Amino acid sequence: MFFTLENCLILSVILFSIGCYGVLTKRNILVILMSIELMLNAVNLSFISFNYFNYNMMNGEEMGHFFVLVIIAIAAAEAAVGLAILVALFRNRDSADIEKLVEMKW
Repeated sequence: MFFTLENCLILSVILFSIGCYGVLTKRNILVILMSIELMLNAVNLSFISFNYFNYNMMNGEEMGHFFVLVIIAIAAAEAAVGLAILVALFRNRDSADIEKLVEMKW
């Protein structure tokens, strides 16, 4: 059977690594936000995998689903705030390059 806990965790690590690479190497703010979302979804996959294979966290049967819902809510708030900042920066600087933000330091 291909659908095992190990395979799900390997996929989660691969997705998290791709997201981490995107955050550390890319200069476009939109790509960085998408990489953060990819990292959060990798964590969601690992929580659901552990819950599916009955490795219950904190002695609760549906704790994996609860954590996933909390992470999705945090990701939605992060996306809303991040996109609002991106739109404001693009209006003022006409670019979404992270290197242009050096001028905003105190």
